[in-house]
Amino acid sequence: MKIGELSTRTGTPVETIRYYEREGLLPPPARTAANYRIYGEPHVERLLLVRNCRALDMTLDEIRRLLRFCDDPADNCGEINALLDEHIGHVATRIAELKTLEKTLKALRSQCSEERAARDCGILQGLAAGPEPARRDAEHKHGLLGPTHG
Repeated sequence: MKIGELSTRTGTPVETIRYYEREGLLPPPARTAANYRIYGEPHVERLLLVRNCRALDMTLDEIRRLLRFCDDPADNCGEINALLDEHIGHVATRIAELKTLEKTLKALRSQCSEERAARDCGILQGLAAGPEPARRDAEHKHGLLGPTHG
């Protein structure tokens, strides 16, 4: 099957498939004489596994580690358990950070309870004053888009 069919069967954009190939998450496909990529069922299965891992917010490095076990199915799965435990820890940390963010946003929202001129808006004044220390520390540690683990 060509890349468009792989895209349709897996619900994965073509550019994402190419990206996963460049990142080594998908094995290189065979090529036709006209240099079109040709994929098989193993590509479908592997791409679905990668997509499921991404849906669980796993990093590409975590996925690479899991794929090593797919490629060596006789290996012991203890490292898979450890990887998942580690990822659960990352998720718990992110949840705590999001709860802190929610608290900060609610405190900011409470600074303006009625409509008034924008120059008198407590929310805008609070934003202009800068983030609270806990939020500033989180932004410094993880960047504005949240943590990037592994």
